[in-house]
Order: sequence, then structure tokens, then C-alpha cells
Amino acid sequence: MRSGEQHSLFETRKDRARHIRRFYAVSVFLAICFVWAFRLSHIPANGEAGQWAWLGLFLAELWSGIYWLFYQALRWNMLFRTTFPDKLSQRYESRLPGVDIFVFTADAAVEPPLMVINTVLSVMAYDYPAEKLSVYLSDDGCSEITFYALLEASSFAKHWVPFCKRFKVEPRSPAAFFNNTHASTKSQDHNYDLRSCANPNTSMKHSERITLTPERVRPASLEYESRAITTCNYWPIISQDSPTKRSQDSPTKRNCC
Repeated sequence: MRSGEQHSLFETRKDRARHIRRFYAVSVFLAICFVWAFRLSHIPANGEAGQWAWLGLFLAELWSGIYWLFYQALRWNMLFRTTFPDKLSQRYESRLPGVDIFVFTADAAVEPPLMVINTVLSVMAYDYPAEKLSVYLSDDGCSEITFYALLEASSFAKHWVPFCKRFKVEPRSPAAFFNNTHASTKSQDHNYDLRSCANPNTSMKHSERITLTPERVRPASLEYESRAITTCNYWPIISQDSPTKRSQDSPTKRNCC
């Protein structure tokens, strides 16, 4: 491969069966010519029965033959192009734009938090520069269970996202990956990293089934929903410190710009 094609975004290949296709096209074209010749050699005389039927058949065969001829001209030298989306970041990483992805949910009963979080984690594991990818979860129902699931997923994502990008995992949804019986190991490093990705589905499924959140999450959820929290003094939910400890350690609030 030449140096200029090292990070090519696509590959162009000629059709291997092009000679067979061309032979077929030529043979069909000869058959169409014979049909035209037959029609022209059997023109009905004036006043003969079936004159209008012959004219309609001839025009139909003429139109279909011309249409087929133009269609085959486009397929005479067929090319197949295979794209390589994984090379996009290698070639244009510095020029890729920032992308904001929004995941919306409204009802924790209709849209299980586990399904929502698996969607968030799969989006976070996209093959895209991490510093240019922002994922937002909008919960119109203000569910504590969804809040807890996002809190659990935030710690799990620290292992899951690098694991997906390192081994190019497909599918990127944890639920689909861990339920796949063929997701077993490819190498010793793959095994080690897979063990570090503790599947969070068990604890989230239990909380989802009993519709309760652990007690350690309730203070954070209640304080987050209070009016004292604004867009100027909020904290990231992925922090390991409790809200109470954080407020004691840093009593000074940020000022709004």
C-alpha cells in the first residue's frame, strides 16, 4: 500500500465478474435486436386487423429495449467501494467537530432505567475523540432510579469505554455484550480487562424491580432536586464525594457569570 493510501477512507475494487456481466449484456442486446427485426419484418398492411396492436407492442418493445440499453451502460464497468469509518479519526482527528448527543427519557416505568443507561454507555463508547464527544441524559420524569442508574454507570464507564475502544467491541451496549455467549475472550489482555468491567446490571435490575434506590443515593438525589442547586453551583454526579461532605469542604459557592 502506498503511503498516501495508508489512511484512505475507502477502497475501490473492480467487479470480478464483469466479463460475465458484459457477455450477458451483449447476448440480451442481440436478442432485443432480433425482436426489433422481427417486428419490422412483419409490419401489417393498411386496414389489416391488429395494426394498432402491432404498433403498441412495437413501441413498448422499443422503449423497454432503449431503457435496458442505457441501464446496462451504467453497469458496464461496475466499481465497488468499501468505506473505513474507523480511519476517520486517524486522518482528520484534529479537524473533527465537537458532537453533542442527547438521550431523552420521561417515564421510568415505560422506559426502564437499565435500557436508558445501556443506551448512554453505548453512545459514550463511540469511536470518536473523547474530548469532542459530549453525552447528555434528559430525564423529564425526575426518577430517582434513573439518577441511581446514571450514578452506577458513571463508575462503570471508566472501565467500559476504554475497553470498547481498545478491543473495538461490538455491540457496545453492555447488556447486549454480556448476554452474548460469543463475547468470550480473544487474548489474555482481553480477559483481564473484561474482568475489570464488572457488569452493573445485577444491582440496577434489583433496584429497578423493587422501585427503590439505595440509601446512599437518596441524600444526593434530594439535594440535587432542591432549589438551592442552580446551574452555577451544581456538582458532577460522577464525583465519589457525598454532597454533604462537598458542601462542608467547600462552603463558598461559585458566582454566576
